[in-house]
Amino acid sequence: MLKSLYDWCLAMASHRHALWVLAFVAFIESSVFPIPPDVLMIPMIIARPSRAFLIAAIATVASVAGGLLGYWIGAGAFELVGRPVLEFYGKDAYFAEFSARYAEWGAWAVLIAGVTPFPYKVITILSGATALSLPVFIVASIVARALRFFIVAALLWKFGAPIRDFIERRLGLVFIVFVVLLIGGFYAVRYL
Repeated sequence: MLKSLYDWCLAMASHRHALWVLAFVAFIESSVFPIPPDVLMIPMIIARPSRAFLIAAIATVASVAGGLLGYWIGAGAFELVGRPVLEFYGKDAYFAEFSARYAEWGAWAVLIAGVTPFPYKVITILSGATALSLPVFIVASIVARALRFFIVAALLWKFGAPIRDFIERRLGLVFIVFVVLLIGGFYAVRYL
């Protein structure tokens, strides 16, 4: 099933309504869809490098809007499904403790999930379930998604098709290393 979804996304990259398809995929990927918008962005930018930053902007806006849907799902579905399950097992107090920690560190979770291969949809839903501050969620989502999509767009705009393999195979790892170094740097400054 994932292979056919992936193939569909690639086919849509050359469709005359590709920008609308990208917006749709970026929107639903932020809450439920398993295929990231990069699958569409990469061939679209290679085909029309002059539109690289427009494509990144559309992916960013749609992804953040979809993140708000994920946030709403987390807020609504948690009360309907999640809380009764936790209460049944006597674990509702643990969730309150987790929510307090998430409220303190949630912006970092949104930033990290927004730029790394970690499923952003998990964090959008978790942010709603824990009632992370909505303005904090929105700002962190904008920064993270813009960083991710505009870096991909800039690399493809500058280097074209030769950088495609690097982006598809290794950019996620580069983002993970960057985040680890960033957090390590903040930790070192604060505690050393």
